[in-house]
Amino acid sequence: MKDKNLSMPVVAIDKVKVGTNRRPLQQEKVDKLMESIKANGLLNPITVDQNFNLIAGLHRLTACQLLGFERIECKIVTYNDTDRMRLAEIDENLIRSELSALERGELWLERDKIMKRLKLRAQSGDNQYSRRGGEMISPPVKTTLELAKEVGYTERTFQQGKQIAKSIDPEVKEMIKDTSLAKSPTALLAVARAGSEARERAEQAEKAAREAELRHELAETERQSRIAAAARVRQRELQLLAVQQVSAQRTAKREVKQVQRQTQPETATVSTGILSTTPGDCWLLERHMVYCGDTSSPKFINYLPSNAALAVTTYLPQWHHDYLVDEARVVAVLNTEGHIHQFCTHHQMPFRFELLVGKLYVAIFSRHSIPEPHRPIQIEGVEGIIAYLVSLYTQQGNFVIVPFLGYGEALIVCERMGRICFAGDSREELVSKSINRWQQLTGKRAVKTVET
Repeated sequence: MKDKNLSMPVVAIDKVKVGTNRRPLQQEKVDKLMESIKANGLLNPITVDQNFNLIAGLHRLTACQLLGFERIECKIVTYNDTDRMRLAEIDENLIRSELSALERGELWLERDKIMKRLKLRAQSGDNQYSRRGGEMISPPVKTTLELAKEVGYTERTFQQGKQIAKSIDPEVKEMIKDTSLAKSPTALLAVARAGSEARERAEQAEKAAREAELRHELAETERQSRIAAAARVRQRELQLLAVQQVSAQRTAKREVKQVQRQTQPETATVSTGILSTTPGDCWLLERHMVYCGDTSSPKFINYLPSNAALAVTTYLPQWHHDYLVDEARVVAVLNTEGHIHQFCTHHQMPFRFELLVGKLYVAIFSRHSIPEPHRPIQIEGVEGIIAYLVSLYTQQGNFVIVPFLGYGEALIVCERMGRICFAGDSREELVSKSINRWQQLTGKRAVKTVET
C-alpha cells in the first residue's frame, strides 16, 4: 500500500523478512541512524522484493524497529528467482557498506558465480555480438574488468579478492573475520597462497571422487575422499601457520613504532640518570627480573622459571648457554651471515631451522617439533626481530629468557607485549642502561633485591 502523504509504499515493519546470510550489524551505525531518523525521518527507504524479503537496508530497518516504528517506507522490486534477488543484495552491499577485504572478496566470488549461472559473464571469445543458440545476448555479458570497474577496483584487485575468498580454508577464514587481518589484502593473500599445493591436491582428489562415484566405484570413491580430507587438513595447518606468521610480523612492526614513540626523552617521567649496579645484583622491574653477572652461572639459572616459552639471545664468544634448550621450549640465536653453521657444529642444542629476518640470521633450536615459518620475513632492526619472535613463539603472560641484555630491546618488547622477562648480562653498563630504559618507558622504578 502507499501512504497518501508519501510517494513510496509503506509496509508493516513486522512483515519484512531478513535472510540468514546478511552481514553482521554495526551497532554504532544503527545508533547514528536512529538519531538521524528521529531528527529527519527515514530519508532512504529500505528495499524489499515482492515477498517482503529484505534486499537492502538492514541497519535502517533495525533503527526503525528500535524506535518503535510499526510501518516503514520501502522500495519494492520484483525478481523471478533467488539468484537475481541475491545479486541485487550483493550489489547494494558492495556500493553502500564499509567492507573488509575478506568480506569484499567473498561477495565478489559469490557475485561471479551467480552471474555465470545467469549467463551474464563473458566466456573466452565472447563479445557483445555473440550468439548462443541463434539468439543475441541481451544485455551484453560483462567481462571481469567491467565487473571490477563497476565496484571501483582494478582487475588485478578483483582477481586477488576472489583468490582470497576461494583459497582460504573456511575454518581459517572464520578465525580471521573479526581481526585486523580481514582488512589487509596483503596479509590475506599470504594466507591464501599458503598450502596451495595441498589445496590443489585436495581439489583434484575431490574431482576424482565425484567421477568415481558416478561410475559406482565405491572403493575408489572412498580412497580419493581420504586423500582429499588429508590434503584439506594439511592446507588448514599451513594456513594457520601463515596466519600466525603474518600476525607476528604485523605485531612486530606495530610494537616497534610504539616503543620508538614512547621512549623519546620528552616522555620520561622518571629520572634517567645512570643507575648504579654491581656484579651479583638482582633487580625486580615489577614482574621482570634483571641480573647483573654471568648468565651461565648457577645463581642466574636458579632464578629462571622452569617453563619459559622462549629464550632469545645473540651469540657471543663467551657462550656457555646450551642449558637454555632445557629451560625454554624455543631458543632463538641471532647472528650474522656465515656464523650460524659454525655455532651449530660447536654446540649441542638440537637445531631445527634457520631464518633470515631482515638482515640477521636466526637459528631456532628446540627439543620439540616446530613448524618452519614461510618466507620472506620482512622486518628490520633488532627490536623488530625480537618482537616478531616473541609474537610467534609466545603468548600473553609467558616467560622469556634473555641471557645477553644488549640495549634492553627484548626487555622493552616484553614489557610492551605483556610477557615476563628474565634477563641478565655481565656488562654492568648494559644492565644499567637497560633498566633505565625500562624506567623511562613505564614511569616506574626498579627495585634491587636484598640477599637473605
